[in-house]
This record gives sequence, structure tokens and C-alpha cells, in this order.
Amino acid sequence: MAYFSNAKPGEKVYGLVFGKGKIKEVYPDSHYSLIVEFDNGYEVPYTDEGIPGWGNFNKQTLFYRIDIDLSKEDFSPIDKILSPRKIIRLREKGELEVRLPSGIWKSVKKADPSYVEGLLENQQFHLFRKKAKKSKKKKDKNGKKSKKS
Repeated sequence: MAYFSNAKPGEKVYGLVFGKGKIKEVYPDSHYSLIVEFDNGYEVPYTDEGIPGWGNFNKQTLFYRIDIDLSKEDFSPIDKILSPRKIIRLREKGELEVRLPSGIWKSVKKADPSYVEGLLENQQFHLFRKKAKKSKKKKDKNGKKSKKS
């Protein structure tokens, strides 16, 4: 049974790409079975598993608001604004992240190419950053993983 198999219009949802929204329409016999209208004006189709018809996502990005835990998502502010040359270089290396309309940082490969190009054309360089490095764990003397200090 899919996550949104019993969805009804008007239910409150949260999309990792666009933020808060409501289910606008439900189409049970279609590949994209939901249309969600977000607070920022976007309308996006979703499968009943919560996979959007926007961007390059293959995992669920839409959840009921009561079910979502955003504590693991990165909403941090930007440290410095990148130059256009640096953005191009990081994009070629696969180390560029973009801030999605929900405020979450994701790899530029996940975002819709027209969204990324629109940001670049409008010179909104503050919405790009170098990919954040994850903290590495190393093993202590007993072979257990511990956080690197």
C-alpha cells in the first residue's frame, strides 16, 4: 500500500523541495496521482509514493505534515557568496549544492535544470554553495566507531 493511497484534497503536506502545501486534486488511476499546491504558488504532480514530477528525485520527497522530521535536513545559512566562475567549476566537479524553494540544500544534480538555469540567469549566486562535507567517523582502540574531534 502506497503512502498517499488514501489521500484527500485539502490535506496538509510538506515537500522537501517546496515546503508547506495542501493536496489540491487526487487522481487514483494515474501515474501522478496527486497535485499539490504549495504556499509559494507552485503546483507539482506526485506519485502515490510521494515522488515528484519535478527534478531528478527517485525517493519520497512529500510527506504529511504530522509525519515529517526535518531535524536531519540542512537549512544552514550560506557562509560566502560564490563567484560565477566558482559555481561553474564546482558544478563540473559535482560539488555544487543549490538551495531549493523549501530552504533545504541539495545537490544541483537533484534540482530541475530549468530552476538552476533560472537562478544563474538572474544572478542569484547566494543560492549556491560548495557541497558540505559530512563528519567522518573513525574507530577507537576497541574497534567501535567514534566521532572525529
